[in-house]
Amino acid sequence: MSYISARNLRFILHEVLDLDSIRQFERFQDFDQEAIDFSLDAAQQLADQYLHPVYQEMDKNKAYFQDGEVHVLPEVGEGMRAMGEAGWLSANWDYEHNGQQMPLTVHNAGGLIFQAANGNLAAYGFLTTGAANLIREFGSDTLKDIYLKPMAEGRWQGTMALTEPQAGSSLSDITSTYEEQADGTYLIHGQKIYISGGDHTAVDNVVHLLLARKKGGPKGTKGVSLFVVPKHVPEGDDLTDNNVTTAGIYGKMGQKGYVAAHLMYGEQGPTRGFLVGQEFSGLKHMFLMMNEARIGTGMMAAGSASAAYYASLKYANERPQGRHPGNKDINAPQVTIIEHADVRRMLFFQKAVVEGSIHLLLQCSLYEDHYRANGDERSHLLLELLTPIAKSFPAEYGNEAVSIGMQVLGGAGYTDDFPLEQIFRDIRVNSIYEGTTTIHGLDLLGRKVMMQNGQAVRYLKEEMLAAIKAASAQPAIAELATALGKSLQGLQEVMAQLLQLAREEDPKVFLADATVFLDYFGLHVIAWSWLQQATVATRALESAMTVGKDPLGEEDQRFYQSKVQTARYFFTYVFSRTAGLRRTLLAQERITLDTEAALLV
Repeated sequence: MSYISARNLRFILHEVLDLDSIRQFERFQDFDQEAIDFSLDAAQQLADQYLHPVYQEMDKNKAYFQDGEVHVLPEVGEGMRAMGEAGWLSANWDYEHNGQQMPLTVHNAGGLIFQAANGNLAAYGFLTTGAANLIREFGSDTLKDIYLKPMAEGRWQGTMALTEPQAGSSLSDITSTYEEQADGTYLIHGQKIYISGGDHTAVDNVVHLLLARKKGGPKGTKGVSLFVVPKHVPEGDDLTDNNVTTAGIYGKMGQKGYVAAHLMYGEQGPTRGFLVGQEFSGLKHMFLMMNEARIGTGMMAAGSASAAYYASLKYANERPQGRHPGNKDINAPQVTIIEHADVRRMLFFQKAVVEGSIHLLLQCSLYEDHYRANGDERSHLLLELLTPIAKSFPAEYGNEAVSIGMQVLGGAGYTDDFPLEQIFRDIRVNSIYEGTTTIHGLDLLGRKVMMQNGQAVRYLKEEMLAAIKAASAQPAIAELATALGKSLQGLQEVMAQLLQLAREEDPKVFLADATVFLDYFGLHVIAWSWLQQATVATRALESAMTVGKDPLGEEDQRFYQSKVQTARYFFTYVFSRTAGLRRTLLAQERITLDTEAALLV
């Protein structure tokens, strides 16, 4: 069964992003087009063999807590080790750390394949990569020597242990504490909740990257440091219990095979932690993993939405029902439901969300590659600005896309005979993971838009205007370029009014509709994505018609035509939402601010 388009990934990487240009950096010289395509093929084969076959089984035979242990299917461990042995958990590491120096853009393209095949299993592996990256970036040589290899091999699980009962996303309010010991280790005491991958029997050890506050130290985030806190402390060839106790796991709406644990540290005996990086720099260090995880959450959502789209598309091409409205002959054969315009509308929505999200996620990955390779500040600022959208758009619109996919299947979509009902439950959490959509709205409007006096926004505007100029030269899609250009003027008007509020009013006024702004801004970003894709596709179609050029094969011609039509669909059916959002953002009424809480009865 198809769950993602390899052709689309290659289109984005080679034709839209022109990834071959990245070989200008010595670090990435080994990754020409042949090497990239080989990597994607290898990811597909691994996903087909180890991940996709157990997607529904992980839901039906969910993780459970019994006799102090968290049990998951053994295939979880097998899949993690397979990803590790194939090098995917450490592919973008340096050669000196046994990595491949794979561009993050390629690594994340492979990650999208894994997420579409089985995001629940893939999450265990890439969560481990994120935790290991913190050790690789900030840890001592001793920590690197002990932890990187077994984590990269998928034998040890990694986690990000932040959330506490009284402090969800408010990390300045965490109460887990640490005390330094004479031997240079630290005693950790406290609890963490909703810890993904927090404990399970499919691995030999679980390594928590944990934030804690110095006992009696500064309040707020200033007193917070980052630690490696393993479930079992490695001592030579032995693993010694570190008194990290699992109080239980959470029963979840979806992702039932992907553990979310409630963990206790130091309750059943001393729990040792090992400082990562500088003391009191914990939150600063952790943001490396948090930003990676936000892109990863967007990838998980895009992967789920992709799997739902191809399941819907397959069903629509096979399910006969009804006849065209003008055909009154009851003896005429039924048509497959994809022949009905409204079914195509729903499929177009899914496709527009999936392929727009994939392009944005890989574009962000490319910005990260450029920044890592040469410290390019422009790429860094664009990545910072776009990260809230790369996380929230696939999550929010992906949720809507899967819901629409269920509608394509009708009653069948609500049954577990088809994967849509599970995907619908699984994708819902992505708008909550790594900060709710509200938090990303606050981040975008309250921080990212004003970064360096708006420099990131100016860079993005330059990128968009370049795309508009290129598309305007293509008569077939010039109207789309005009639509985006006109709407950008409205976006500037909205931003000017909001920034005026920021100067004159209490911050709560400025930020009251930050989530609405995130949606509004994000739709412009995805429109920019679709304009770029349509431009490349239109050029390919026109080039094939040039005298002396080889004609396109039927499959390629259909692919490029599909791109152009999906871009047209997006601008007509989805981007048109910006008009209503703009009116809301410019409205003078302050309904949410002026309404007393007591009125919500």
